[in-house]
Amino acid sequence: MRSVRTVSKTVRRYRTAQLGLPGWYLTAGCLFQAVWNVATDRHPTSGIKDYDVFCFDNHDLSWEAEDAVIKAADAAFAGLPAQVEVRNEARVHLWYEQKFGVACAPYASTEAAIDSFTATACCLGARLERDGQWRVYPNPVLAPRAVYETKTARW
Repeated sequence: MRSVRTVSKTVRRYRTAQLGLPGWYLTAGCLFQAVWNVATDRHPTSGIKDYDVFCFDNHDLSWEAEDAVIKAADAAFAGLPAQVEVRNEARVHLWYEQKFGVACAPYASTEAAIDSFTATACCLGARLERDGQWRVYPNPVLAPRAVYETKTARW
């Protein structure tokens, strides 16, 4: 018989996959921070402020549809000692200019959103599929040296 602790870890491990988010990835700084932490003998979660989960659903671009996904994710991640932020990358072009002062063309996929990261060193996504297999979307370009040095100094 498996212990309650083992079952609990298994349930947590599959929470994002079980949400059924289209084209989702865990992405951005939390991945690089975790690798850097392990490489420097720190706890894997040290210094990670939040976990970004991107998905892509262009069937309903309303705030209400995205908010329903955010609320479902909040319920799924309840009880975890971390902030998990789920966002629909199909909607970014609707609010980006108001927030950052420049227009953003609509993305065609989650991967396209990852490719557009300002800090190209963070152009990475990983997800655990429902069948238990990992899918990794790697950095398609090299980061400029100054960006790399700034990010690694912070991490």
